[in-house]
Amino acid sequence: MSAAQPVRRTLEIEEFTNRLFIHPIAGHLVRLFARVGVAPNAVSLFGMACGIGAGMAYLHYDRTICVVAGFCLMILWHVMDGADGQLARLTGRQSELGKILDGVCDYVTFIGVYSALAYELAARHGTWVWAVVVLAGLCHAAQSATYEKQREEYEVWGWGRRPSAPATKVDAGSGLARTFRQFFRAYAWLQSVARVPGPDLRQDFFASLTSHPERAAALRERYRTIFAPALRRWSIMSANYRTIGIFLFTISGIPLFYFYAEILGFGIVLVLLLRTQKALYLCFCATLGSEA
Repeated sequence: MSAAQPVRRTLEIEEFTNRLFIHPIAGHLVRLFARVGVAPNAVSLFGMACGIGAGMAYLHYDRTICVVAGFCLMILWHVMDGADGQLARLTGRQSELGKILDGVCDYVTFIGVYSALAYELAARHGTWVWAVVVLAGLCHAAQSATYEKQREEYEVWGWGRRPSAPATKVDAGSGLARTFRQFFRAYAWLQSVARVPGPDLRQDFFASLTSHPERAAALRERYRTIFAPALRRWSIMSANYRTIGIFLFTISGIPLFYFYAEILGFGIVLVLLLRTQKALYLCFCATLGSEA
């Protein structure tokens, strides 16, 4: 049986700036929004507006006040991004449209900021900059998809939680719904490419849980003990560090180097994280096999 979905994200694997700053602020706002009847989708749309505003601010990255404004607007987007899901779970207003909208708002924010920086950088250095920025954006999508998949695996195997079914679904006949679904199919494909654990490892753990139900709680606890510290290291792939990176590189006057870091720096880190995660799963499943 799956455990109930908590209102807030799982604390032991949460990135520390979310845990100490972003989500506490979002939690206070969620209670206010719930009292006055604000819809979760409205929170998502306001967060997206903040992200678009951040992109407009970064258009003028040679002005310090604009860079600071862009950074503050992205922080506000992070807060709204944390609040919309909490509000939906608290009020029972989860929907397929809300899930889609939340993901779209996230990408609109970074597309807006990346495009603004690319536009200004191309005017200074040449149109080749667009190729670098597009490649960085693709790397960003792959890295984020892999990180979110690791979090999902932790919820499933560590706590027995499955994503809750939305209360309402998007009209399948609408062109917007089809576009959004194609987008999320591509995102799911990205997640499946670098899935850890692989099918064999997942099958071994599932077999251990089902063949020894009396030990399921202990097995899940052992899983959390091993993988929670590992998954906290994965938080470097979260959007928070990209927001900080954009700000630091831009305020230093070298925003182009952020995109190099996205491609090379985060790319190398992702490979190392995947190798470490796979090794942990192999060791974990080996202990399951020896006990069986």
